[in-house]
Amino acid sequence: MPLVIKGQSGDFQPAPPGLHQAVCVDVVDLGMQDTSFGRKRQLKIIWQIKSKNEKGERFQVRGTYTQSLHEKSRLRHDLETWRGRPFKNDELAAFDVEKLIGVNCQIQVIHRVSKQGRTYGNAQAIVPMSPEMVSLKPENYERDPWPEQDDVIEGSSDEAANSDSDTPF
Repeated sequence: MPLVIKGQSGDFQPAPPGLHQAVCVDVVDLGMQDTSFGRKRQLKIIWQIKSKNEKGERFQVRGTYTQSLHEKSRLRHDLETWRGRPFKNDELAAFDVEKLIGVNCQIQVIHRVSKQGRTYGNAQAIVPMSPEMVSLKPENYERDPWPEQDDVIEGSSDEAANSDSDTPF
């Protein structure tokens, strides 16, 4: 019996380039991944932008990050620009990334072409939502449950939640 593998469907449509209002719909622990800097623990953040595709569904934009809040990490940079302020030392002790889910922002989407020739809309920059914008709610998105993790970071980021900022994370 033959084993037939079909190519990718041609109906994939990348998010349009430009600045878009977005809402974070998921944060996914990718576990240990091989990177150009060795094996690193990574996570994926998924946003829905306000614009919709030809099927009437919101476009999704994803960003993959090493799970690090080091001062030079891309995750910390993106979170600080999203928050509109830097992290305080006590906030860096433990940060619950699930606090991002449901938080609105503006996201700069750029197109990149993969080695296979497919075009993707990638998150280039994440900034706070403008005050005059009405918050988006996630649409038609169901989160996959996280697998059980043996190495969950102990601690709490309640101090961040109780700060005097309007930032929800």
